[in-house]
Amino acid sequence: MAIQGPIPISFDQVFPHGCFLVGQAEQVKDFDASTNGRTVYAKDKTTGQPVWQVPVMDGDPTVKASQKTVAVKILSETEPTAPPAVPGLPITPVEFVGMTVTPYVGQTGRLAYSIRATGMRSPRAKQAPASKEAAA
Repeated sequence: MAIQGPIPISFDQVFPHGCFLVGQAEQVKDFDASTNGRTVYAKDKTTGQPVWQVPVMDGDPTVKASQKTVAVKILSETEPTAPPAVPGLPITPVEFVGMTVTPYVGQTGRLAYSIRATGMRSPRAKQAPASKEAAA
């Protein structure tokens, strides 16, 4: 099979309605390597870069409330910086770059996905589709 490892995917495929930061970036702990009093942080097996995690809320109105918040892991040598807050909004819109998805079977036996990115930024302005009147 040609597909091996993380599958490249676009932000718009994962979050077609956008997403919003609901917490801070935290470095992921490697619980297997950590011992009493000594914390070891996770590194990506392929790149060796530190792994950070940021919780986001999916903007899709059809997603169940219990599934709205997901964690996106960011591979970065330094702590990822959140985009600036938007005045008047209680949560910050965010867009991820360099995204991949890795499917796996979760503890419940259901298919789940690990979402990774190489960075985050303020969302780009989406271009509206060309109207039929303008094309005529």
